[in-house]
Amino acid sequence: MNNPLKMSLPLKPNTIRPARKNRVLRSASLKVRTLQMLWHGMGFAFAALWIIPFVWVARTAFLPKESAITSGWFQGWTFDNLINVWHAAPFGQYFLNTLLVCGVVLAVQFVTLTMAAYAFARVRFAGRDLIFLLFLVQIMVPPDILIFSNYQVLNEMGLLDTKLAIMLPYFASSFGIFLLRQSFKQLPYELEEAACVEGASRLHILSRIYVPLSRPVYVSFAIVSVSFHWNDFLWPLIVTNSDSNRLLTVGLAMFAKSTESGAQWSDVSAATLIVAAPLMVGFLLFQRQVIGSFMHSGIKG
Repeated sequence: MNNPLKMSLPLKPNTIRPARKNRVLRSASLKVRTLQMLWHGMGFAFAALWIIPFVWVARTAFLPKESAITSGWFQGWTFDNLINVWHAAPFGQYFLNTLLVCGVVLAVQFVTLTMAAYAFARVRFAGRDLIFLLFLVQIMVPPDILIFSNYQVLNEMGLLDTKLAIMLPYFASSFGIFLLRQSFKQLPYELEEAACVEGASRLHILSRIYVPLSRPVYVSFAIVSVSFHWNDFLWPLIVTNSDSNRLLTVGLAMFAKSTESGAQWSDVSAATLIVAAPLMVGFLLFQRQVIGSFMHSGIKG
């Protein structure tokens, strides 16, 4: 015979709490997974918006001219468009000019940025903070505002239509100085004091201590500088008139506006792919180094 007192006892609370905890954990994990799926979906949507035009350009560059505007994607791919475009305009000269401008500007910027950043970070002199504030003000000034004044200065110096005219306004960078100064200030000052005790000069300290320890910042700035000058269009267009001094972006615009290739989508797409391919290939080959340099070059206070 069953005991009525035993049957009327309520369930123990210890048997209820684990079930509630499991339901709460399952609902929390479902929310996390839903948010992750939403974020991933947004990321893929933005990636598609960016990559669809590039895929269309790449597809059109390798299709015959009569099939460029059709809906087919695999209708006899050919390299004739790239070959014809390369010989129709002096893209080889444009490539050399662009590589020369990007390389020389970056090399000079490394020198000027290193000297200025070290002076603002470690050297005490009168008016240091005020001068540094003026450098920060330059970051807020768009470069296009200074086009007219820079053009007048270069015209008086007789440097128009030269590669030096393209490079000269960019030999110093206020953003690079700010970025490198913050990196130098994060390094322990005891390293410099120990080197001074050993009799090292400032240049020796700068080249053996500060520059190697700030390598991620240099890589990050190099990526930004090369990308900017590779894609720069307005300033090289204004100060150059001859093919011997034009850059890739200006050469591409001149080629696209020409009467022979204005309505030829295959030729224009092939020329665009020639200009954009080096940066794309470089990023794909060194994407780990690129991402790592930006992750390790964060700015702290």
